[in-house]
Amino acid sequence: MRSRLPSLLTVLSGLIAALAAGPLATPARAQAPGGPPPKVTVAKPVVRQIVEQDQYTGRFDAIDYVEVRARVTGYLEKINFVDGQTVKKGDILFVIDRRPYKAALEQAQAALASAKARQSFSQTDLERAQTLSRSGNISEQVTDQRRQASQTAQADVDSAQAALNNAQLNYDFSEVKAPINGRISRRLVTEGNIVSADQTMLTTIVSLDPIYFSYTVDEKSFLKYQNSLGIGMGQTQQGKGVPILIALSGEAKPTRKGTLDFVDNRVDNATGTILLRATVPNPDLFIKPGLFGIVSMPATKPFQGILLPDDAVAANQDKRIVYIVGPENVIQQKDVVLGPKVDGYRVIQSGLKGDETVVVNGLSRVRPGAKVTPETIELPPSKT
Repeated sequence: MRSRLPSLLTVLSGLIAALAAGPLATPARAQAPGGPPPKVTVAKPVVRQIVEQDQYTGRFDAIDYVEVRARVTGYLEKINFVDGQTVKKGDILFVIDRRPYKAALEQAQAALASAKARQSFSQTDLERAQTLSRSGNISEQVTDQRRQASQTAQADVDSAQAALNNAQLNYDFSEVKAPINGRISRRLVTEGNIVSADQTMLTTIVSLDPIYFSYTVDEKSFLKYQNSLGIGMGQTQQGKGVPILIALSGEAKPTRKGTLDFVDNRVDNATGTILLRATVPNPDLFIKPGLFGIVSMPATKPFQGILLPDDAVAANQDKRIVYIVGPENVIQQKDVVLGPKVDGYRVIQSGLKGDETVVVNGLSRVRPGAKVTPETIELPPSKT
């Protein structure tokens, strides 16, 4: 019995060691001498000219926005639009009771006619006095008095003309017209109510085509754009706007194109951001002021970029790595620095030259120094 005890202990120790090492030894058995190397899919990176894009959230704003108010006081007599319709500049929207203003206009016209008659008579009287004065039949004092009367009559004509102009303005203002092209809101006052000049807001109008898109960028990004694209250095003021793309809420891809046309003149002290604005065509009037969107704007000038699918990138603690198939199909590990996504691929900012053979599928079956059986494919220029 004593001779068998050491042998039993030896067997048990071996079993325990085998069980403990079993899961860790699996990769070694997969590539054990005499066994076939694992199959992996490999490809060359896509190398082509790209422009990195940055994305920000912003909001659409109307280029023109008007609060339509009455410019004369009176009873609202008529409304000539349907809530929400598109209007053109000059369309009559509201009519305020015009009768008092028509009467005032006619009174001003009559006052002007009377003033002109008096001025005509005083001018004739002055000319007669000047003729008599040359022959000595009238004194200079009488001539001066008639000259003064003529000048007073002319001033009365000017005053009456100004009163007529004011009456005409009030009469015209009794028809409230659209000051811009755009879409009108709902009526805020109904017919029969009295409206006060410059106080009562009747409705609002916003322009829709084109439309603004405003968003903010952080200070660091703005300095990058200023160095690489010249944004904020007079470029946009010269009409050479930077093109941008905008995706509306719920859209997977940008569907609207615009042009950056304004950069604010200061960075906000509270947020550390600066306002940028683009003009976006909106011929179908689909976009409404107040909608949110995601803008994609160029972050760099065009350059030759190295692109890989995200599936080809692995993580090693805080590093990002890719596996390269080297001589004799031996795996090598490369540390890389990732950039943004372009056309469905991940930009490799550093770590690759672009001519390497990279494992793009089957990363779980490879490790540095191991041999593989590569199956080569060609990546399309774009995944989108």
